[in-house]
Amino acid sequence: MTKIGDSLDEALNLLRNDEIIAIPTETVYGLAGNAYKPEVVIKIFEIKNRPTFNPLIVHTHSMESSLDFVEKWDKRLLKLAEHYSPGAITFLLPKKDIIPDLVTAGSSRVAVRIPNHSVTLKLLKNLDFPLAAPSANPFGYVSPTSSEHVFQSLNHKIPMILEGGKCSIGIESTIVGIENNELVIYRLGGISQENIEELVGKVSKIHTSSSKPETPGMLIQHYAPKKKLILTNSLPKYVELHNKDRMGIIFFGKPFNKNYPFSNLSESRCLQEAAKNLFQILREIESWEVDYVVMEWIEEKGLGRAVNDRLKRAASSIINF
Repeated sequence: MTKIGDSLDEALNLLRNDEIIAIPTETVYGLAGNAYKPEVVIKIFEIKNRPTFNPLIVHTHSMESSLDFVEKWDKRLLKLAEHYSPGAITFLLPKKDIIPDLVTAGSSRVAVRIPNHSVTLKLLKNLDFPLAAPSANPFGYVSPTSSEHVFQSLNHKIPMILEGGKCSIGIESTIVGIENNELVIYRLGGISQENIEELVGKVSKIHTSSSKPETPGMLIQHYAPKKKLILTNSLPKYVELHNKDRMGIIFFGKPFNKNYPFSNLSESRCLQEAAKNLFQILREIESWEVDYVVMEWIEEKGLGRAVNDRLKRAASSIINF
């Protein structure tokens, strides 16, 4: 039986003894182990059933500590880190040899993040190694935003889930890096494109998916609930045309039809609230007695871009009018 607990000493002892545990962050819960040891890292892949061509994020407690395993910081990435770290942003940086190739899927760059969660920051400060930590869920499934979500998926597979409450952001970190001396976003996430461009100038390119990802969260199919999810550009029109279907609805804004099982990302159309609620609702719909669930794209701005990115990869089909 996996234990949910708040003992930092117990968590530290398990990690120092090469165990894998779940840790809280402000984005989602992570499945963590010693990033310096390939024999520990391989356990993470095995527990998640994650392909080893999909790289992991390495978590540390400060930019200074990252220099133990990172060669250098580009000045633009450093500026972003100084402004947004600790926070929901990850940096793709040239790695030192101490980081195993297994962590980076053979890439010469490693994804580095400083999480903005008091429990995990304290944990990291008391370790003499960084933690490799993808989301604490089976590969391809909805990411966990509470300890209970982790327990539902990984009970008996890990010894401990370190309790840290519900995740305050609820969607994974934005991943940024430099290509050909230009700023690139590899994954949309908790820090918006607008926030980044306001600080360091225009983003050259946004990668949204790949069959051979250079960073985490780039796979074409990901974050998928077990219930079929349909995306559309006009929810009212879809519901009108399919009103005899046994469907559920996810709204963003005021519900216009309450004749079906439904949930709401944000009745006030708050993008931050939508991001925070997304994975919780994608788990919730699995208990609905419906054949499928339909929802509409949300506003393609700010955190809405990151929400739409997750929805696109979670969807079974997309129907636009």
